[in-house]
Amino acid sequence: MDGAGGPGEGPAQEALQSLSQRLQVQEKEMELVKAALAEALRLLRLQAPPTSLQDSGMPTPTRDSPAAPPGLPPTCSPSLVSRGTQTETEVEMEPSPGPPGLSNGPPAPQGGSEEPSGTQSEGGGSSSSGTGSPGGTGSPGILRLVHLPQHTDTARRNSSSSSPSERPRQKLSRKAASSANLLLRSGSTESRWGKDPLSSPGGPGSRRSNYNLEGISVKMFLRGRPITMYIPSGIRSLEELPSGPPPETLSLDWVYGYRGRDSRSNLFVLRSGEVVYFIACVVVLYRPGGGPGGPGGGGQRHYRGHTDCVRCLAVHPDGVRVASGQTAGVDKDGKPLQPVVHVWDSETLLKLQEIGLGAFERGVGALAFSVADQGAFLCVVDDSNEHMLSVWDCSRGSKLAEIKSTNDSVLAVGFSPRDSSCIVTSGKSHVHFWNWSGGAGVPGNGTLTRKQGVFGKYKKPKFIPCFVFLPDGDILTGDSEGNILTWGRSLSDGKTPGRGGAKETYGIVAQAHAHEGSIFALCLRRDGTVLSGGGRDRRLVQWGPGLVALQEAEIPEHFGAVRAIAEGLGSELLVGTTKNALLRGDLAQGFSPVIQGHTDELWGLCTHPFQNRFLTCGHDRQLCLWDGEGHALAWSIDLKETGLCADFHPSGAVVAVGLNTGRWLVLDTETREIVSDFTDGNEQLSVVRYSPDGLYLAIGSHDNMIYIYSVSSDGAKSSRFGRCVGHSSFITHLDWSKDGNFIMSNSGDYEILYWDVAGGCKLLRNRYESRDREWATYTCVLGFHVYGVWPDGSDGTDINSLCRSHNERVVAVADDFCKVHLFQYPCARAKAPSLVYGGHGSHVTSVRFTHNDSHLISLGGKDASIFQWRVLGAGGAGPALATPSRTPSLSPASSLDV
Repeated sequence: MDGAGGPGEGPAQEALQSLSQRLQVQEKEMELVKAALAEALRLLRLQAPPTSLQDSGMPTPTRDSPAAPPGLPPTCSPSLVSRGTQTETEVEMEPSPGPPGLSNGPPAPQGGSEEPSGTQSEGGGSSSSGTGSPGGTGSPGILRLVHLPQHTDTARRNSSSSSPSERPRQKLSRKAASSANLLLRSGSTESRWGKDPLSSPGGPGSRRSNYNLEGISVKMFLRGRPITMYIPSGIRSLEELPSGPPPETLSLDWVYGYRGRDSRSNLFVLRSGEVVYFIACVVVLYRPGGGPGGPGGGGQRHYRGHTDCVRCLAVHPDGVRVASGQTAGVDKDGKPLQPVVHVWDSETLLKLQEIGLGAFERGVGALAFSVADQGAFLCVVDDSNEHMLSVWDCSRGSKLAEIKSTNDSVLAVGFSPRDSSCIVTSGKSHVHFWNWSGGAGVPGNGTLTRKQGVFGKYKKPKFIPCFVFLPDGDILTGDSEGNILTWGRSLSDGKTPGRGGAKETYGIVAQAHAHEGSIFALCLRRDGTVLSGGGRDRRLVQWGPGLVALQEAEIPEHFGAVRAIAEGLGSELLVGTTKNALLRGDLAQGFSPVIQGHTDELWGLCTHPFQNRFLTCGHDRQLCLWDGEGHALAWSIDLKETGLCADFHPSGAVVAVGLNTGRWLVLDTETREIVSDFTDGNEQLSVVRYSPDGLYLAIGSHDNMIYIYSVSSDGAKSSRFGRCVGHSSFITHLDWSKDGNFIMSNSGDYEILYWDVAGGCKLLRNRYESRDREWATYTCVLGFHVYGVWPDGSDGTDINSLCRSHNERVVAVADDFCKVHLFQYPCARAKAPSLVYGGHGSHVTSVRFTHNDSHLISLGGKDASIFQWRVLGAGGAGPALATPSRTPSLSPASSLDV
């Protein structure tokens, strides 16, 4: 039965179920024995290569032989063509096998006597028949039958040709894969979305393509596994397909999210009134609209000069220049990239100076401009083990002094506003007061000496996340115990003037208990009062002279704790939170969100069928509906489980969401109520997709099956229709045909299978007949129309998501190297050029066009960012953000990096 119910409670039912399971295991073992015997026969035939079709045992062509596909050279016999186009025996000798334990061909029907030559997928190697090459290698245009080497997947799948340690794994690969088997082959959720840890034993993974039969098919290789794709009948030559990058371009329109969960020094207000913050590799300049506490509105500009995630910011005393530091990261080949600080103009978004390239390790953790010298100097603390503290000349970009700071983490750094020779750092269990001697401005001649803050009778906290300088020269620190400590200069050193004098000495002069839990932020206001932001209690408190509490407000719990505070125009305050929200308002009227985002890795994305809205879900268990026109969160609900995929019903009234437990939900998009709740298997769900007419719902699972449900006209009710069984690895992508009767699907071992859903969820064995089928969407990453998007040297996991535009002119690609690509469609030429767009700081997990192709939505993985790109047409819709320039891309082909 296809039902999802649990086992019976009676002993008889349990015994019956146990017998049924044993019978299935025995049947599958018989399949393995049959396959082993067939392979043994094939090996015997190979010992004496035949010189003719008669000697090889291949039947002579008869009237009953299948007809040759159109375009096949007449020198090939129909029998040979039929076998050649349905198997992988025509591939060239390829010594690099696929990943161990991944079988590409689905199991043969139980009790059947089909020969091993009957393959069912376009991807990967399959068992071959014992036919030889007619007359040697043959001439161009004639099908060449060349058997795969015995160390490829064909031999590996058969228990008779494997070692005892591999047999249990091969046995599992012939079944519907279990959780343990998937972990061995490609990992759990993390591994499936990341790199395959298993490498090809025959050498590094490669992606190559070549003609299989002129005018019939093309073949590409991923990790040594052949993938055959049949050319549609309307295409006479691949040379007539479009070449070059598409005329359409992308312009970054809006960035959803704010990095408050794990970063500090991330929120400031510029002289122009714009709010500056960062997420992923982008520094966002946001201009709020409306009044304090009112609706968001406003607009965004973006500084996109960084090549990896931004970790901290500092604003120059002039309120225009900005310094931003990035993490190190790695390039597409795994080589480390050097962290660096950019100093740039917030009005023109032009980079003025690049500081510290090659001088920092791991990343830049904290930044500060000097104040007394009108921002002439920049202090930087990196993320190395010693947390190197360095001082730089901003105009020249030269290093003036450097010293090992501490082995403990440093969370904040700042110059005294009265004397640039005094620098303060704080972090884990320490406050350090530094005296900097500039060395007459000579690079490298400056010295830094340290005075450690002594807590004396006061309890030493675990962390001091923040501090602020008061106008009278005192320093306030906020710590993890919820206390605000006042540090004052000692009398003996209070009269020491200027740079190069004696070391400054500070001592604790006052303590005030301000919050329950840690204090994450302190902010000095223009009127001399101080604001403190709490972690556990989420309170925002205003303090007057003598640390007297004047006013307070509490941040709603669903926004998280206070991470950063910035003073806006008038009484307006900007508050960043640990749940990646940016709030706007004041202490009297409260706060409302103007920027919101996810807090963990994102995977699920779908766009509304007729509105500029889209839905996202991920590892933070939040399901969010976004308004693409208002640039705001429409609503959000807690799924209680990780959401990995979603799709709108064509009516837009409901949305289906697949979870990591095999459970899937259908929610009403207006009321947000769950109208259906099903579970299919216990593996994670990778893709859910409604048919174009909304009558069916297909659910692709990591248990290798596609579950098909019949859906009511309003989408609220669903009932099991059938299952598509035949994939030998987890389902990754699927698409419906335009008539809603067929499905094309991809799997984790690079199979391409076709299914007749209306005919009873049957596997279409003759894949050649599906070459002209039209697809309502194209999100499968493997197929003739998109095989050109794969870069050379790909290991099969370099492309996470793909989406064809509704007008079928371009295809967008999300890769594993933080980039979004735009190709022409169809993209069926090897090494196709693309437009390449950066900005994400993690692997890009999904891309989707909006209903009218006006925008493209892309999701960052671990950076939890959502980018909304405006699609600019070829007819003069406007220039892209930056002029395209030739740079190396993932492929040796030319790409334009925008």
